Amino acid sequence: MLPEHWKGAGRKAINMTKGTGAASRLAKALAIVLGTAEIPLRLRAWDGSEAGPPGAPILEFRSRRALRRILWSPGQLGLSRAYVAGDIVAPGDIFAAFSALSSAGKFADPGPFKPLTPAELWTLLKTAVRLGALGPNPAPPPEEARIHRHGRQHSRGRDAAAISHHYDVGNDFYALVLGPSMVYSCAVWGDGPAGKGIQDGSDSSSGLPAGLDAAQEAKLDLVCRKLGLKPGMRVLDVGCGWGSFALHAAQHYGVDVVGVTLSTEQALLARKRAADAGLTASIDIRVQDYRDVGDGPFDAISSIGMSEHVGREQTPDYVSRLYSLLRPGGRLLNHAISWNAGPTSPDPDSFIPRYVFPDGEMISLGEMVTALESGGLEVLDVEALRRHYALTLRAWVRRLEDNWDDAVKLTTLGRARIWRLYMASSALGFEAGITGVNQVLAQRPGGAEPPLRRTEWL
Repeated sequence: MLPEHWKGAGRKAINMTKGTGAASRLAKALAIVLGTAEIPLRLRAWDGSEAGPPGAPILEFRSRRALRRILWSPGQLGLSRAYVAGDIVAPGDIFAAFSALSSAGKFADPGPFKPLTPAELWTLLKTAVRLGALGPNPAPPPEEARIHRHGRQHSRGRDAAAISHHYDVGNDFYALVLGPSMVYSCAVWGDGPAGKGIQDGSDSSSGLPAGLDAAQEAKLDLVCRKLGLKPGMRVLDVGCGWGSFALHAAQHYGVDVVGVTLSTEQALLARKRAADAGLTASIDIRVQDYRDVGDGPFDAISSIGMSEHVGREQTPDYVSRLYSLLRPGGRLLNHAISWNAGPTSPDPDSFIPRYVFPDGEMISLGEMVTALESGGLEVLDVEALRRHYALTLRAWVRRLEDNWDDAVKLTTLGRARIWRLYMASSALGFEAGITGVNQVLAQRPGGAEPPLRRTEWL
């Protein structure tokens, strides 16, 4: 709904565009935002008109409010807010639509979004006036994080709030997306038909769920082998999630695991899973900051998808803390997303920091290896899993879409849209090589010598 004082302008704009339709003007406006001569999408406007290349993926503007959001935030954030709010929808193949959008003009550059020039802003403003879209800045969808306004970044309190924003959205919702494995990091796929089915978009009824669960179990077992786990060892799992690694390590390798997380909901389910498996004597799940763990040493430490929440400036302290918790000869496996190209710091006004991972910060593989070595650890092995994460994300998107109505009931429509947008766009980022994910295995000097070859965990 337009504010009362804008209704007249809206009627006037409708009359002005009756002959040509709103879509052609929208196409010119979007081309300005993207920084392209022509848009790579087929636009459908609220009046039913269409513009753009025939046969291209469709992007539907359901209301003038979508254009107003873009006018106030002309870039990724404005488009993302419009999508989360339902002002813009991609009614067809989500990957095709987002791929076309992300590969166009300014959006193809992984760096911070280049602001519009005054001339471009003026043209965009005139288009908004002609379409009756001018008005106050619409309130952001309620799922947008607000924690960046409170407290010192990466203080214990602010980190806890950031983790809660992302992970405490409901265990049942995550179960729909992740499946029985409840593993929220990239799986390790083979070259069989399950992985191929995800990649070529074949129907999920061909065995995809079983394939994803098996690929996640393969990843958990790979981590156990790399850490050289043996019965009786004591293991720390930093950022333990819903306890999947702890369960696998305790069940299959006979170790005792301390898992720490800042998510209360994760800890509750992880403890229940351990109890249901009869492993409460072997698994200790805590709501605790890793910086507060004081009962080392541990024979091995796993950190799977956690160090992205640490921050670049805090990474040396992160390494130092984990080093101090390891026995001499103990191994650390750090599994983390990295920048392969483009920025090494997040744009605070982009979609991911605002809606998905507030205060999250990826660093490059080189930076992580340097931090581990500078912290006194010997790097034994590095394995890149970029393509594996693209396959995993496509599997999660498939599960979300297959269970869409239930996912919306368990959270909100906006939250479900956020997860669909972030997982699909992340998959495209991994496929394009903009982002990667790497397992870096390191060892504290002293104790047993590392193996001569990788055969111990291959």
